Amino acid sequence: MDLTSTPIELDTDGAEPPPVDEWESPSELFDGGPVRERIRNVVLQLREPTKVSTVAERADCDPETAREYLEWFAEMGIVRSHEGRPVRYERNESYLRWRRVESIRREYSQREILDRLRETTDELAAYRERFNADSPDAVSLRDATDGDAVERRWEALSEWRGLERRAALLDAARRESGDGPTGVVDV
Repeated sequence: MDLTSTPIELDTDGAEPPPVDEWESPSELFDGGPVRERIRNVVLQLREPTKVSTVAERADCDPETAREYLEWFAEMGIVRSHEGRPVRYERNESYLRWRRVESIRREYSQREILDRLRETTDELAAYRERFNADSPDAVSLRDATDGDAVERRWEALSEWRGLERRAALLDAARRESGDGPTGVVDV
């Protein structure tokens, strides 16, 4: 299996979804799909605590139906609820991270995970050397001389951050026993 061309986000359950504002409209995106799947897809988009009515509107369903599914998703650990008036929900990042790690463990052998981790670590070392910094956060965009240089630097730093996330997921897949989301350690 050729891992060099395979992205690390391996399944739709664990893949990083596009921001909500990139949607043309919820009805165009979800027409015809089962309500549970529409709500789950909306949940994967939640970046901040969101009201049930907003989730229902985006999923094109009744608010009471959305509330029932959101409560069920909260019991499963897919979302976190924020009590208050009104109750709000947001996606549970640790659950999604666990799903990504488990997806990697199912898709690849331990040897393939180690090889991919080694390649990613080498790429990270190249970025550290290129920018003479330990992390992308230590690099200033102001050091670039013109607009094109700023854009290229911003793209490079974004790639570097992506590699750090990939390395953390691969390392967790290498280390973890797969017992559940509580065992996933953020690197």
